[in-house]
Amino acid sequence: MDTNFSPEQNDIRAAVEKLCAKYDDDYWLGLDRDGGFPEPFVKDIAEGGWLGISLPEEVGGSGLGVVEAAIMMQTIAESGACFSGASAVHMNIFSPKPIAKHGSDEQRSRMLVPLIEGKDRICFGVTEPNAGLDTTKIETRAARSGNQYIVNGRKIWTSVAQSATKIMLLARTTPREECAKPTDGMSLFYTDFDRDYIEAREIDKMGRKAVDSNAVFIDNLPVPGEDLIGEEGKGFRYILDGLNPERILVAAEAVGIGRLAIRRAAAYANERIVFDRPIGQNQAIQHPLAMSWCELEAANLMAFKAAQLYDEGQPCGTEANAAKYLAAEAAFRACERAVMAHGGMGYAKEYHVERYLREIFVARIAPVSREMILNYIGERELGLPKSY
Repeated sequence: MDTNFSPEQNDIRAAVEKLCAKYDDDYWLGLDRDGGFPEPFVKDIAEGGWLGISLPEEVGGSGLGVVEAAIMMQTIAESGACFSGASAVHMNIFSPKPIAKHGSDEQRSRMLVPLIEGKDRICFGVTEPNAGLDTTKIETRAARSGNQYIVNGRKIWTSVAQSATKIMLLARTTPREECAKPTDGMSLFYTDFDRDYIEAREIDKMGRKAVDSNAVFIDNLPVPGEDLIGEEGKGFRYILDGLNPERILVAAEAVGIGRLAIRRAAAYANERIVFDRPIGQNQAIQHPLAMSWCELEAANLMAFKAAQLYDEGQPCGTEANAAKYLAAEAAFRACERAVMAHGGMGYAKEYHVERYLREIFVARIAPVSREMILNYIGERELGLPKSY
């Protein structure tokens, strides 16, 4: 694997850093306190053409790979935006992958162009309260009615549903008991988030207040037949095209947050004088931060290995899952160590590291738990029996 970025890839990082510099720590701290979507930031991202970084050139995208998307998303997170900024953009990067790969030419033009231009905002309707990580147990139903489908059901942890104009929606078109395999009978739709038929109730949560998470209730939503992506009943296979890129992006973002936390902690440890010496001179402060640097850089290599494999069209499920696991755990430890290095001030919002610690829990929990990743690796790489 080539661990050196090209000049063009380094230019992406520099350009995104310049854009993010407009939005300082106080901007993100204000959103963390008061809520509200980072509209100006996302508008700048869209106007810079960044929302289409890995989408096809024929629909206005840049046609680049997940490597470049990961560089962009890591840079956003590392700028101080953390998941408040990254999650505001993240959904538009990986969610459209099934459209790009399985949609018709008409769908790619109709659906992707407004996303790239920032005119549409997408949310991802897959997770359900009674299914959790067992996607085959989803209960949302899409019943055919003439030239359209009528959808009823519930989704949960749906990000940006308060302002979304579109939803990528997975629903059952054939009951599970009538399917040869549990993964059959689910269909994927990309359609209007029509608030006459959909209610989004925001979930009050511990962090990332700027990006809403929601319980979504769908009541007789009419979905035009032309909003079905690919073939009916193959939706589960289609969403898999977005799952590995999502894990890779979350890993890259987590590394960015961890680096930010360690950088802040090191700066504070150089400046804070206790017992007539900077606290960074003490190995009890220095060694944990150094350990986190090592852990983050190792996780970063796995993330970009997975991204490179994906872009080359090679299998990358193990690497993408491992990257997400390693990065989330390394970043969590980095954020915790940054808080502890600040001592009492680590608990104060003005030093920002407590926000990083609250937000990094997102990477540990979503889009798949640590335990399910370890199950996957145990089964696929170690040949151990399936445990669930």
